[in-house]
Amino acid sequence: MDTLESIRNKSDGAKDLKSVVSAMKAMASSNILQYETAVVALGEYYHTVVLGIIAYFKSQKINAIMEKPGEKNRDEKVTCAIVFGSDQGLVGQFNDSMAEFVSASLRPIGGKKEIWAVGERVQLLLSDTGFTLSKAFPVPESVDRIAAVVDQLLTQSEESHEKHPAQAFYIFHNQPKAGAGYQQVMQRFLPLDEKWKDALLEMPWPTTLLPQIAGGIQPTLQALISGYLFVSLFKACAESLASENASRLEAMQRAEKNIGDLLEDLNKKYNRLRQSSIDEELFEVVAGFEALKRN
Repeated sequence: MDTLESIRNKSDGAKDLKSVVSAMKAMASSNILQYETAVVALGEYYHTVVLGIIAYFKSQKINAIMEKPGEKNRDEKVTCAIVFGSDQGLVGQFNDSMAEFVSASLRPIGGKKEIWAVGERVQLLLSDTGFTLSKAFPVPESVDRIAAVVDQLLTQSEESHEKHPAQAFYIFHNQPKAGAGYQQVMQRFLPLDEKWKDALLEMPWPTTLLPQIAGGIQPTLQALISGYLFVSLFKACAESLASENASRLEAMQRAEKNIGDLLEDLNKKYNRLRQSSIDEELFEVVAGFEALKRN
């Protein structure tokens, strides 16, 4: 049975927890701003790089990207998924929904499948679903740390693709939605083949002028491709981090509301118990006074 002392202890504990939740809520809000700013800047850069690649295709009149002879049948088809999740908890369904999306997206694809996971939490969930986890990477702690993780992913993916040309890479990450919330998205990363070219050419050229390449053609293409691969991974990571903090903020808001409701219930219970205790004391005083009168 609850006592006044036990209710006071519960209330003090709930208040302390509410202070922690408020601090985490403020931190998540601050993080969202920096990651969303990075996403906006990257969106403009990504658009510029893609237009540069389109300009190269048009100026050089490239209508198709030819595969090397025998490349299709040289290796067993392997699909590698680069999945962005989180290292920390208190993010609601952020990792669970991503793991379910990856599983549903890869199921129809034939051949061998492997996972490169960015984030310990999503790595554990994907292991439970039976996927082979080949590589694991830490989640960047800030915008400044994203480039280091992206460099690792980029280097290892390019090395792996050179050794196994039949290997296809896809990026899976959570992407912020307009207004609030986030959604799971899947993006083809490698190889840069005919499908990749056709997808890029769906973007309309912004003017009526024909694009031209300034400078050396080969160095320009290499710079554009390097920029495209880097910004694709960087943008996915930044969007994932923005979504993670949005999910954490939403979780903290729910926790804050639940703690508020708990404190309200504890206050009501405390007041009822205190009033009952006062009533009992008054009743004893009155009963004692009546007994004295009879004597």
